Amino acid sequence: MTEQTLALHHGYTQDGVGAMAVPLYQTTAYDFKSAQTAANRFALKELGPIYTRLNNPTTEIFENRMAVVEKGEAALAVSSGQSAIFYAVANLAQCGENIIVAKKIYGGATTLLTHTLKRFGIEAKLFDSDSADDLEELIDENTKAIFFESLSNPHITIADVEKIAKIANKHDVITICDNTVATPALFNPFEKGIDVIVHSASKYITGQGLAIGGVIVERKGLNDKLIANTRYPHFNEPDESYHGLVYADLPLPMFTLRARLSLLRDMGAAPAPFNSWLFIQGLETLALRMKQHSQSALEVAKFLESHKKVKKVFYPGLESNPYHQKSKEYFKDGQSSGLLSFEVEDFEYAQKILDNTKIFTVVVNIGDSKSIITHPASTTHMQVPPEDLLKSGVTPGLIRLSVGLESSEDLIEDLIWALD
Repeated sequence: MTEQTLALHHGYTQDGVGAMAVPLYQTTAYDFKSAQTAANRFALKELGPIYTRLNNPTTEIFENRMAVVEKGEAALAVSSGQSAIFYAVANLAQCGENIIVAKKIYGGATTLLTHTLKRFGIEAKLFDSDSADDLEELIDENTKAIFFESLSNPHITIADVEKIAKIANKHDVITICDNTVATPALFNPFEKGIDVIVHSASKYITGQGLAIGGVIVERKGLNDKLIANTRYPHFNEPDESYHGLVYADLPLPMFTLRARLSLLRDMGAAPAPFNSWLFIQGLETLALRMKQHSQSALEVAKFLESHKKVKKVFYPGLESNPYHQKSKEYFKDGQSSGLLSFEVEDFEYAQKILDNTKIFTVVVNIGDSKSIITHPASTTHMQVPPEDLLKSGVTPGLIRLSVGLESSEDLIEDLIWALD
């Protein structure tokens, strides 16, 4: 079956009631029925619900569907996209080690990976994900992960995914790709050799700005890269916090398993079952929505490119864009998602545009069914030092649009009004 069909059916067999919709298991705990069953589940001798901080039947269906639409093996849902990034990195690195991070990523991820993790003793080195020409020279014996976005926010650039994967595999380093903007409906990083995918499910997955959540997906066969890999001894040695459990000895996908049993268990960034239920509803229409988002975004981008007051438009769907060919190569039917950016003269004019739109609303989110306009330098990326902002292309005059599902004609009319 195709991913679009799996997104609607995978992992759920109708119960005795015959409910077509996946049931919502809004519960914190579960009746084990017997002491032996309880002991077996905690010892991993028997799989099943233990406590909703660890697993939940509704969340499990969401996890399984995310795994299959990303063509992966297993997934772990968490409470936010930031939690997904943190857990993916913390599952690999510890104090005294380092990670390599793309220069062009979401501002919140930049702060988390380059500043907050520094207080945990994990150093971040920056590389150019567009070309990856500087990546290999940054890898040393303490490098534990390479993190980047497949389609960067708000720069709207496309990483050289295959080159990143090739270099990482040469040195047995795990790659983590944030696929939030592209989504599995348009791009599957595992097909290009990536090891782990993270998402902010709060964006296109839910599709209506209804819930905060995140998800980590591991590729099929990732165990082979982790087993006996000297970079990652904690997967191959006894876990003292789990009675000497050795993850490499289990016939289970161990990247997400360890993140669940160690990180989610101890730090508890678990998704609410209701949010998981909402994400399931969003997955059902993801492929259709991404097609419409992409089509409308291209029409808006073409209009902006022709406007005399717009200095530059950043959208891979445009033939003039330097990433256009890569977009056609990587993304399904050349669709480039609903996110685009454009640059105007200065901050004052950018602010005027934001204040004058009627349909585009000033919101710091993306992937909503409703169109959104944002000034990254003063909001999502305001915590990034000014010199680093300019280096990454986030100028005072940069405006980001998340093109929704409204009529593109209406959206263009709204921008005509705002720009004049």
